[in-house]
Amino acid sequence: MENPSNQAHILDSIHGRYYPKTIKSDFLSPHPIAYQERCKPVITSKDSIPTALLSPFDLRGPQLKNRVVMSPLTRSRAGEERLANALMAEYYAQRASAGLIITEATVISKQGIGWLNSPGIYSTEQAEAWKQVVAAVHAKGGKIFLQLWHCGRASHSSFHEAEGLPVAPSAIRLEGDGIHTPAGKHAYETPRALETEEIPLIVEDYRVAAERAKGAGFDGIEVHGANGYLIDQFLQFRTNHRTDRYGGSVENRFRFLDEVIRAVLTVWPAARVGVHLSPNGNFNDMGSPDFRETFFHAAKELSHYQLGYLHIVDGLAFGFHQLGTPMTLAELRTVFAGPLIGNCGYTRETAEEALRNHHADLISFGRPYISNPDILERFAHGWPLSPLADLAVWYSFDAHGYTDFPRYNES
Repeated sequence: MENPSNQAHILDSIHGRYYPKTIKSDFLSPHPIAYQERCKPVITSKDSIPTALLSPFDLRGPQLKNRVVMSPLTRSRAGEERLANALMAEYYAQRASAGLIITEATVISKQGIGWLNSPGIYSTEQAEAWKQVVAAVHAKGGKIFLQLWHCGRASHSSFHEAEGLPVAPSAIRLEGDGIHTPAGKHAYETPRALETEEIPLIVEDYRVAAERAKGAGFDGIEVHGANGYLIDQFLQFRTNHRTDRYGGSVENRFRFLDEVIRAVLTVWPAARVGVHLSPNGNFNDMGSPDFRETFFHAAKELSHYQLGYLHIVDGLAFGFHQLGTPMTLAELRTVFAGPLIGNCGYTRETAEEALRNHHADLISFGRPYISNPDILERFAHGWPLSPLADLAVWYSFDAHGYTDFPRYNES
């Protein structure tokens, strides 16, 4: 976090040098249908070959060799210092045949930590450590974006004793099974509600993290606004009961995400920035009755920036809050003009269908990528996927269950 003495400067910059009020007028989007027509996949066959998945895609600048995206997957291999390392470089390079890799969620500040051994991007040393991962992926011809993360209330004070309690829009405790911390498993704490003047400091943390990611050589960044972490907590009424300019209406609840986007766009071109949202999810005790209004508004407003993409957890395999009819990519097409990435529970067949129907432009795969580093090649040749990896190895801190899954021709 920035020194509190810098608060006045950062508050002024919200509508000044970093985040001008007029920024949206510089990024007016084309009509969604017009964009959709230009981005249809080239389909040359209707046999079992997933031709849509294998077709290239222009991500408004970055050229992707196919439409398969490796979804962010927290794997806890960065050690206590939260430094990317050679093992992580090997892991990502093994999966570099994807059109785009989005890294595991990476914390932007000590205050944002909420997971054991997850990587960070809040120090020069951490940024330098990421360079080996980027170089390994680029050497294989891959593209890689860094996902920026702040856990908000989904954390515990033992992760950041100097900073104290986890922070959130409002002092509403996460109802869950507990959290694994450096001091063992504990119940979630009631977070401290952020003061209005503290919020620009966190926005600045995002901007600095974006700057460090650019210096590390990443091809772009994804802002993590999904799955019950800090940005999602601001978006949803379930976790945001504020009475200042960051709470109440959907417009006010969107304000924090909007300021984060304005901040990172001072560092990156819009085509190099994506946003991840989960309108249907209940992970981390989420789900609000007005979720449709909330996320339609967010998608519509984000469309003005001509971002690289909007990454939507539209599938229900990760949990559904059951507060209404699930939101679909087809619906979001009507308000978001840019590329859409579908996520959660897709198979080769359902991914191909979503692309052929122009509901999505790309599809991201998460858990299947753990045990199938060559998932793109398996899709291309019709080879079967390896079974999903056992949960015990997802966060086991070492090479086992991480870089030791065989490719199809090795198994």
